[in-house]
Amino acid sequence: MQASVRLSGVTQVYVTPQGASLAVENIDFTLLPGEFVSLVGPSGCGKTTLLSIIAGLIRPTAGLVEVGGVPVVAPSMKVGYMLQQDYLFPWRTIRDNALLGLELTGRLHDSSKAYTMHLLEEMGLSGAADRYPSQLSGGMRQRVALVRTLATEPDILLLDEPFSALDYQTKLQLEDLVSETLAKHKKTAVLVTHDISEAVAMSDRVVILDRNPGRVRKELIIPDEIRRLSPFDAREAPGFHPLFREIWEEFEAMDRREGEA
Repeated sequence: MQASVRLSGVTQVYVTPQGASLAVENIDFTLLPGEFVSLVGPSGCGKTTLLSIIAGLIRPTAGLVEVGGVPVVAPSMKVGYMLQQDYLFPWRTIRDNALLGLELTGRLHDSSKAYTMHLLEEMGLSGAADRYPSQLSGGMRQRVALVRTLATEPDILLLDEPFSALDYQTKLQLEDLVSETLAKHKKTAVLVTHDISEAVAMSDRVVILDRNPGRVRKELIIPDEIRRLSPFDAREAPGFHPLFREIWEEFEAMDRREGEA
């Protein structure tokens, strides 16, 4: 099976007037079609840097990045990127915000409009199509952002802490909705999160990144009995807390090493 995303020996160095900083080093990472993988790790370990590299927003200092077997040299319509902030334009209606990606890529036509309206309906937003972002809750705005991303029909979704600014109840509801939607549309996804519970509940696999510089420290395969549950129900599964504890202990080991250094 051809990988959806493959990173081989990826290293990223940021150079500023103050000097050079090694963000990630020698990252090998493979994402299979239809797989949902979460990247977790301490702040500054390069999680968002890796998403930006996969998206083609930055070129790695060293290493190879491929999407669908093709080297990444620039942003691609095969990859959609959803951020923590929704970045909805306040002067555009929800419908027009959802159609923005299609406008920018020159793919706005009757069938793509119809597909976007179908997505709004799936997200429970069809009745809000003529409203404006200021009239929506944070959770509804994030659903619009997801529709805007899905409307361009990318093969791969990059999710950079899209739930972190929401209240806990809304966050849990949106986790379930996003997980169900991505599975229904057979999307491949990478989630960056600081929330260990979220990573275990939503993922097929969790990749733990070490700090300073970011390296792959450990990978955990989520068992089928957890993966087939909704994120909300997965938190109650018997095997959930041992996985949470295993990841937590990796974080504590990193903290101890940092304290000794």
